[in-house]
Amino acid sequence: MERCRFLFKMYYIGSKKFYGSQRQKNILTIEDCLLNALIMNGYFRDIKKAGLEFASRTDRFVSARSSCFSFISVKQPILMEINSALPKDIGVWAHSEVSMNFSSRYDAILRHYKYIVPESLISLQKQHSLNLEIMEKACRELEGTHDFINFSKREKLEKKTVRELEVVKMTIDKDFIIFDFLGKSFLRQQIRRMVQKILGLGMGEIDYDDFLSLFDSSRDISYQAADPRGLILWDIIYDEKIKFLEDKKSKERMENYFINKELKYHFKQQLFRILQRNNSS
Repeated sequence: MERCRFLFKMYYIGSKKFYGSQRQKNILTIEDCLLNALIMNGYFRDIKKAGLEFASRTDRFVSARSSCFSFISVKQPILMEINSALPKDIGVWAHSEVSMNFSSRYDAILRHYKYIVPESLISLQKQHSLNLEIMEKACRELEGTHDFINFSKREKLEKKTVRELEVVKMTIDKDFIIFDFLGKSFLRQQIRRMVQKILGLGMGEIDYDDFLSLFDSSRDISYQAADPRGLILWDIIYDEKIKFLEDKKSKERMENYFINKELKYHFKQQLFRILQRNNSS
């Protein structure tokens, strides 16, 4: 087979053992595991010649359902072969052949992130008089084109901080607040910092004028981002010409992993709920 570039969809769980998605020296990352699996199964030998490129980078504890990456392969991909060399909390489940000059990062049209607030709505309402209406208003304010420098981690190399958000939406699902963010690109920690300020507004920690002042790029406003464990890279959308072929066994592997983890943690939740009871019944 001639060398071809392929684009892949993958999932991963941002557990404690991984120090983010991007490869770094002397620490384990998502990219390290993927590289080992690809090299072990003979998809390439020289990383530079393969041109491995992730569409998005994520920090430690952030998960993904549909992250994307591409590389130049010397053979036709077999997804379960790649998965066989990966831990269960990482997996590829779809792929598409693309042009040799395709960029998984720059050719993306939209990126979709979800953020699940780790604390339940009932718990939040007990601690604060949560104003959901003003939180929804703040979501609408974030839509459109703005300078998001005060909603991001300031980095020396980041010169352009204007971004356009097509959708910022808040929903309630089974007593948890979920935010959806859709845009072509995002700044470092942008989503987690937007969530932090939306929640702060809802809890009454800041007022609406304080929230609006964050759009003033002449000011330098510092604060902690929301918990990374709630963030999911949900999907990366490309031109309709890109046709992903889902692998049935690989998709089942992913879904079975999610189901097993859901059952495990549901049991633990029930266990700790019962342990809180003060009687013998």
